[in-house]
Amino acid sequence: MRLYRYALIVAVVVPPLVAACTKGPNFVAQEEPWRVTAERACLESTNLAKSPFLTARSSLGGPSVCGALKPYDMAGTISGRVRLAPAATLQCQMIPTVDRWVVEVVEPAAQRYLQTQLVELKVAASYSCRPMNGIAGGKLSEHGHANAVDIAAFVLADGRSVSVKSGWHGGQSERDFLHAVHRGACENFTTVLGPNADGYHKDHFHLDLARHGKDGTHRVCQ
Repeated sequence: MRLYRYALIVAVVVPPLVAACTKGPNFVAQEEPWRVTAERACLESTNLAKSPFLTARSSLGGPSVCGALKPYDMAGTISGRVRLAPAATLQCQMIPTVDRWVVEVVEPAAQRYLQTQLVELKVAASYSCRPMNGIAGGKLSEHGHANAVDIAAFVLADGRSVSVKSGWHGGQSERDFLHAVHRGACENFTTVLGPNADGYHKDHFHLDLARHGKDGTHRVCQ
């Protein structure tokens, strides 16, 4: 398996997403053919164009190892009931997975534990061509493949905002809601990291569809 190491590049004028790559720390990336195969299959089988809350992106810039075949900016769920703010830049497979998690897990949990409707997800990060946890020399993050989203808070119809940072150990209803949302994420995503994982995730949930283990079926839920 061939490894590529990208050095720091300084550019004078670059678009914002390219700047995230060229001005960021070094990272190591592996050749992973499954990514293109899986994304292409998703694009061929999923009609993302039908959603008015998705905007196709032509390019993400950066080294060729970063980005996706056809990324989208996701500004809301397929029904539009729940906004993503700011819009999350994601590859094809992440979009229906986020939709399913919101509809089947987060919305019911808001009704059950907080007695109100969910209206918005506060997005802390999505696409970013950088190493894991921003540590120089580390493995390229799933964010670099547009295969991850970080959620920092959940906004409710009554005006409340439940943040992962304060709510994880907050009042009973907020704790119950966030823990239910975290458990449900583990049933949909292959990687879920929250406050119990490490200090890097004390204020958000990291959700991605990475493949773990030799056969790619292992899941990480922390």
